[in-house]
Amino acid sequence: MMRYTLLGESGLRVSQLCLGTMTFGTDWGWGADEAEAGRQLKAFVDAGGNFIDTANTYTNGSSEAIVGRLLSGQRERFVVATKYSLSTRADDLNAGGNHRKSLVQALEASLRRLGSDYVDILWLHAWDYLTPPEEVMRALDDQVRSGKVLYVGISDTPAWVVAHLQTLARLRGLSPFAGLQIPYSLAQREVESELTPMARGLGLGVTAWAPLGGGLLTGKYNRPGERDQPRRLGEVTEDDLRIAQEVVDVADQHGVSASRVALAWLLSKNVIPVLGARTSDQLIDNLGCLDLDLPASDLARLDEASAHPLGFPHDFLASRDFIHDGGRRLLDLPPGRHEFGR
Repeated sequence: MMRYTLLGESGLRVSQLCLGTMTFGTDWGWGADEAEAGRQLKAFVDAGGNFIDTANTYTNGSSEAIVGRLLSGQRERFVVATKYSLSTRADDLNAGGNHRKSLVQALEASLRRLGSDYVDILWLHAWDYLTPPEEVMRALDDQVRSGKVLYVGISDTPAWVVAHLQTLARLRGLSPFAGLQIPYSLAQREVESELTPMARGLGLGVTAWAPLGGGLLTGKYNRPGERDQPRRLGEVTEDDLRIAQEVVDVADQHGVSASRVALAWLLSKNVIPVLGARTSDQLIDNLGCLDLDLPASDLARLDEASAHPLGFPHDFLASRDFIHDGGRRLLDLPPGRHEFGR
């Protein structure tokens, strides 16, 4: 049974799984046609899901248009998130980026395709390193005040930039980010160095794209003859195969698919996986992670198999006790305070 959570420090209730719709539309030569997308949506709704994620550039806008048609007549019951920032016209420098003009024109086009006068969440899709932080946060806040956007979030941006923007918003009484979207999985734990601790510290809910590592964690690349098949997130390494095999081994012990194990691990981290399936059968299998309660021993096994160095200064500080000079063992931490680690 689907459960729900608040997105970050907002009051917005979202399902613990999110339906990703980058696969809605066949414009890119792959993906689901509208009938198959409808079957995916039905399976997601039947499981209790209410959180849907799209973007203005997914399948050249077809994703938003399909979502809009599928939700016609029942829009209010869903939390619909879309994104802006990526270029929509190669010959126009202002057709992408984080600036106000890009935001306004992208949002207006998204609303037309979605057939709605508002979106629940607007994500800044990726940081452009050009737009002043003050312009970004004021432009986003203007859309919230206009009623066209209810909440804002940020994706694929360095932690220090997110922290800067979030602090600026709070100091100036602008709309803060409610969520952070990042690639996060057993195959991608680099985000635990800065991004996930920053999100916890600044009150952002975390949603994870590519929660199956671009198909890696399904175990398909471990099968003979599959390793050299194209993978959207880059070539498959020996370390990737080792992690994937560990997931497969845990899955075999429970009699479930490797996908369910990988997603259940993410749920244990209080992260919202964004499910991006090509078929309704794949999505239904993914939804089965809700019924899988991995024991602590399996979670620890997966943690160990996929561990990624946190890097400086985390590893440096965790390896020494020069601050308390051995007295740390005498200190009882109050609730909510954490030691080193993830």
